[in-house]
Amino acid sequence: MASHAPLHTAPPFFLIFVPTGEAKNLLPYLGPNKMRDCFCTINLDQEEVYRTQVVEKSLSPFFSEEFYFEIPRTFQYLSFYVYDKNVLQRDLRIGKVAIKKEDLCNHSGRETWFSLQPIDSNSEVQGKVHLELKLNELITENGTVCQQLVVHVKACHGLPLINGQSCDPYATVSLVGPSRNDQKKTKVKKKTSNPQFNEIFYFEVTRSSSYTRKSQFQVEEEDIEKLEIRIDLWNNGNLVQDPGKKTNISSKTDDLGSLRLNICYTEDYVLPSEYYGPLKTLLLKSPDVQPISASSAYILGEICRDKNDAVLPLVRLLLHHDKLVPFATAVAELDLKDTQDANTIFRGNSLATRCLDEMMKIVGRHYLKVTLKPILDEICESSKSCEIDPIKLKEGDNVENNKENLRYYVDKLFSTIVKSSMSCPTVMCDIFYSLRQMATQRFPNDPHVQYSAVSSFVFLRFFAVAVVSPHTFHLRLHHPDPQTVRTLTLISKTIQTLGSWGRSVPKFLDEISSTETKVSSGTSEPVHLKEGEMYKRAQGRTRIGKKNFKKRWFCLTSRELTYHKQPGKDAIYTIPVKNILAVEKLEESSFNKKNMFQVIHTEKPLYVQANNCVEANEWIDVLCRVSRCNQNRLSSYHPSAYLNGNWLCCLETSENALGCKPCTAGVPADIQIDIDEDRETERIYSLFTLSLLKLQKMEEACGTIAVYQGPQKEPDDYSNFVIEDSVTTFKTIQQIKSVVEKLDEPHEKYRKKRSSSAKYGSK
Repeated sequence: MASHAPLHTAPPFFLIFVPTGEAKNLLPYLGPNKMRDCFCTINLDQEEVYRTQVVEKSLSPFFSEEFYFEIPRTFQYLSFYVYDKNVLQRDLRIGKVAIKKEDLCNHSGRETWFSLQPIDSNSEVQGKVHLELKLNELITENGTVCQQLVVHVKACHGLPLINGQSCDPYATVSLVGPSRNDQKKTKVKKKTSNPQFNEIFYFEVTRSSSYTRKSQFQVEEEDIEKLEIRIDLWNNGNLVQDPGKKTNISSKTDDLGSLRLNICYTEDYVLPSEYYGPLKTLLLKSPDVQPISASSAYILGEICRDKNDAVLPLVRLLLHHDKLVPFATAVAELDLKDTQDANTIFRGNSLATRCLDEMMKIVGRHYLKVTLKPILDEICESSKSCEIDPIKLKEGDNVENNKENLRYYVDKLFSTIVKSSMSCPTVMCDIFYSLRQMATQRFPNDPHVQYSAVSSFVFLRFFAVAVVSPHTFHLRLHHPDPQTVRTLTLISKTIQTLGSWGRSVPKFLDEISSTETKVSSGTSEPVHLKEGEMYKRAQGRTRIGKKNFKKRWFCLTSRELTYHKQPGKDAIYTIPVKNILAVEKLEESSFNKKNMFQVIHTEKPLYVQANNCVEANEWIDVLCRVSRCNQNRLSSYHPSAYLNGNWLCCLETSENALGCKPCTAGVPADIQIDIDEDRETERIYSLFTLSLLKLQKMEEACGTIAVYQGPQKEPDDYSNFVIEDSVTTFKTIQQIKSVVEKLDEPHEKYRKKRSSSAKYGSK
């Protein structure tokens, strides 16, 4: 995150796309039923952070799921495990793909088939152990000189989680040689991944030269050089068996199958805010530049290898500063100049359409949830078939019943959409209004174009896409099963058709593209920010007098944080966002649980445990942002819990005692949209840096156009760029190069400092 401290590294963005993620040629069962029920997990080292749906009865499962997350801690490997689901016993691990952090850049940005590797206990090693070894020389009662080895097992750090929870670790210390195998063990430490053992063990070791009378010893002479100390870490709980007995498939690598992935990895060094002022100012001036194609924001889209790389940070930055509506309007107008047929209006993948797509994903999430989610849940959780293609009908299907099912779902969904105008975010309404006006001016003789300009976005690119891919818009946790996908596809296609020609559509489009009912260009409606299942510590007491942890469904909007027994049920507890005073991590020692954080508000603190480090970091981040501008926010807090009459961190006895640690400094936040403008600007700087060669070619093209006024002879030099005004574009490029060069210096300074201090074994 951004900071006003000296240069630092932000936790790197880590983006995983698996749009066609699948496995193939998995090892079949022995016997007549060779198929498997498979799923895949994504792990940071040994900690699972995401899990796909289960694909039933397949040796080539097609997952097609996307995951995007920011890494909140250091790690060594990004791993993908393919499992065979087992209802009665433990899930069977078929194989894995493990990629070192240093190698992620080699695979970033391209689709790759990876061979599944076998899983064994040695490949699953994770963590560090802190030892002290000392060799003492002792004289025994017999007068012989004996070597005594002292092994001090101090602590371990970063042991793997088991099913997302800390284990019950203990260590065994073995002295192994040609003629001996002495073993001792530590005490078991409960529920921790960072156990503090602090135990000392003694082993007698005798060198051959030290013997006075060999017959006194029952063992053969041994050289200390041939002895070794072995430290093994074990879990004493029932959650997992000993490493040698884990449920894995043992086979040759070639037999396990392969996994297709598309991984995108970026690591950005975010500087203090003041460094980004000039670049940010240049970008935010873009909507006012004439023509818009000469603006820095538009040029960024022109020179990036993939426009999508530029769209995400650009839209978020402009949206944060209320500059997106004028910019999107200007680039959409440029699109319209090249549109000759009203029937193809806004159908391409231009910078304008991609910006609007991304904007609708960001500000329209809550709109989709209140409009589509209840009906999509009904569709996904029922088994009603809607197949109407005779070729695809299953045995026993009745096409008339299927038509009736399809008609029922479409009618229910479509009627909900056309009645939802009051829930449409104001930013979307503002842009739809501009699109409608521009389309009418471009095609004045076509009365329908004012509606098709809006429906091409709200139906074709928003509702229809969300229906067919509900998991992408966070409306469902996982990609639906094949039959449900087919049902959603049929509904989506019907919605697209009705969106173009339905009788009730003009009234709905009039309402969402009008400025009369919307007085603000901000996002004043409650915005759905995040939801998910976590554990919270009970506020009251149980019958036996102890507070326990219960699984609850949490939901955060821009107005309130609530938790429920189950998704869709009434809230059990509500915290208004305006009452949040701080959101901070909670020390593991409080309850011997990892990934905990606390929501400090006007009542007692709410202690919450997330399922993994990524999830905990995301919740803390979004809660901090949504409450950043609250009055009476705390400047200090207690990093540990209040238990048994005192704070565990500072031992203060008063529950109302002032915090003993300064609150974590956050970045300025948009109250309703989770945006870090420094990080977005840093990402844009990186894109300009990566595209300097193409920027140089664009600069040369501007010079060529300005000097040569005759017929275009060498179109390859600049035909790939949109250059309407070569002089203004040339001037903007000069400004871009200048601000990028100024940012290069502190980045290079930090890289040198980092490379010189990052030595193996150093802090």
